[in-house]
Amino acid sequence: MADPQENSLYDAVGGAETFARLAKGFYDQVKTDDILGPMYPDDDWEGAENRLRWFLAQYWGGPRDYQENRGNPMLRRRHFPFEIDPPAAERWLELMKVSLDDIDGETINEEQRAAIWNHMERVAYMMINKPY
Repeated sequence: MADPQENSLYDAVGGAETFARLAKGFYDQVKTDDILGPMYPDDDWEGAENRLRWFLAQYWGGPRDYQENRGNPMLRRRHFPFEIDPPAAERWLELMKVSLDDIDGETINEEQRAAIWNHMERVAYMMINKPY
C-alpha cells in the first residue's frame, strides 16, 4: 500500500524547508505589525512560529508534529480568546501573501500557490469572531 503522504503538496513544494520559510516570513512581519503584533506575547514568538509551521505542514501532508505536540487543531476554539475582526483577518492575509510571494515560483508553482492561498483565505475568514 502506498504511503498516504506520498505525492503530497508538502513534498511537492519542498517540504520542511518551504513551510519553515513561510512561517518565518510571516512572523518576521507580525512582530512589528500594529494590528496582529499586539495579539502575541513577546515571549512566545518561536512557539507561535513553530505552531504555524507544524499546522501548515501537517495540513498539506507532512509530518504530524502539530497533532503530536498540540492535539487536534481546533483553530476557531484556539483563536477565540483573541478579538479577530475583518481588518485583522485582512492583515493576516496581507502578511501571509508577502511571505508566500517571497518563495519563488520554482519551489511553488501557480497551481500549488492557488491551493495554498485558497486555504489561507478560508482560514482567515473562518477566524473572524468580532464584527467591525
